[in-house]
Amino acid sequence: MTEQKFLSRTYFDVSRSYPEIMSAMSELGTVVRKSGPLDEKTTHLIQLAAAAANNSEGSVHSHSRRAIDAGATPEEIYHTILLLIPTCGFPRAMAAVSWCRDIVEGESGE
Repeated sequence: MTEQKFLSRTYFDVSRSYPEIMSAMSELGTVVRKSGPLDEKTTHLIQLAAAAANNSEGSVHSHSRRAIDAGATPEEIYHTILLLIPTCGFPRAMAAVSWCRDIVEGESGE
């Protein structure tokens, strides 16, 4: 699967209009993930949790895909979100689970 398949129209339009900014953002994400001892899968699961905590559907979709590409299982994806219940609340976690399902079940056919 190519990265282009996953880009929203807005992301595509902003990338086309401001390529230097989007390139810098992408590079920053890569540098930050590689700067410490955590493996790629773990870093994407952490970013998935942050996206869910921020109630960002698009970011949850993106980081769910990236975590899967890095080897995360559906169970790890869902557990990552369920860990947010005590700190972010049940409704926010359930919204994030539904967004993860869009990716996990939509792409795997489960």
